[in-house]
Amino acid sequence: MGRGVGGQTKTRGELKLSSEKTPKIPKRPIWTGSITIGLVNVPVKLYAMIFDKGVSFRFLHKMDGQPLKYERVCIKEDKVVPWEETTKGYEISEDQFIVFSKEELQAARPESDRRIRIDKFVDYLSVDPIYFERSYALTPEKDSEAYSLLLNALQRMGKAAAGRLTLRTKEYPVLVHPYKGALVVTALRYAYEVADPSGLEELKELKEPKKEELDLARKIITDLSGEFNISEYGDTYEEKIKELIQKKMQGETITVEKPVKEEAIQLMAALKDTLKQLKHE
Repeated sequence: MGRGVGGQTKTRGELKLSSEKTPKIPKRPIWTGSITIGLVNVPVKLYAMIFDKGVSFRFLHKMDGQPLKYERVCIKEDKVVPWEETTKGYEISEDQFIVFSKEELQAARPESDRRIRIDKFVDYLSVDPIYFERSYALTPEKDSEAYSLLLNALQRMGKAAAGRLTLRTKEYPVLVHPYKGALVVTALRYAYEVADPSGLEELKELKEPKKEELDLARKIITDLSGEFNISEYGDTYEEKIKELIQKKMQGETITVEKPVKEEAIQLMAALKDTLKQLKHE
C-alpha cells in the first residue's frame, strides 16, 4: 500500500482480503505434554484451532497517511529500551513494583504446565457454555493407543474429562471432549470471572407480560424454530468494509448516509405484524 491522500489510498498490486474458507490447523503444536487419569498416561500435542477473523486496521498519521509504530519507552529515562533489558514486574501500588526474573516465574508454574491431570468425568452438556473460553485440538504424541481408547470411551458415553491446564501465564480449568473425530481441550473461565447479571437494577423492574403477548411470542418462536447451522452466518460488517476498500481503490468518493430512525411501535402491534410477515414467507 502507498500513502493515503485525501481519504484515498494508492495501491500496488491486488488487494488481499481475508478468506472465508475454513482455516487449517498449523503444523507446529503450541504445547506438548500428557493427559493423566490415575496411572494411565496419554501423551498429546496441542494445536490452535480457533482463529478470529475480521477487519484489521492500522493507525496512521492523519497528515501523511503513514503507519505509526510503538516503542518500549522507560518513563524515568524517556528512552527506548531494547528487549534484552526488559523484565516483568507486579505493581503493588502506584509506581511500586515487585520484580521477577524469568527463572522465578518459570519455577512457579504448576504441574498443569506439563500435563492435564483429570479430576473427574462429567456430562459435556451439563457445563454452561458461558464458561467456555477457547478450544484447542489434541493429537496423539508417539503412542496413539491410549488416545484412541480415551476418544472412543468419551464418544460412546457422552462424557467430558475435567482437569487443569496451564497455557502461557494462566492456569485454566479445562474439559477434554470429542469433536469431529478428535479430542479437543476447551479452556474454561473461572466462576469468579463471570458476573451475575441478575442483580442489575433494570432487571428488578421487569413487568410480567400479558397472556395475549406471551401467546403471540410463543407462536413467533415456534414459527422461527429450527436446527442451528453456524455456516448460515457471516460477518456482514467485514463484507461492507471490503466493499468500501474496493471503492476507495477505484478512486470512488464515499458518501456516508445517516441511519434512518425506526418508528416506535407498540409491543402488541409489533408482535401481530411479525406474525403476519412469518405467515406470508
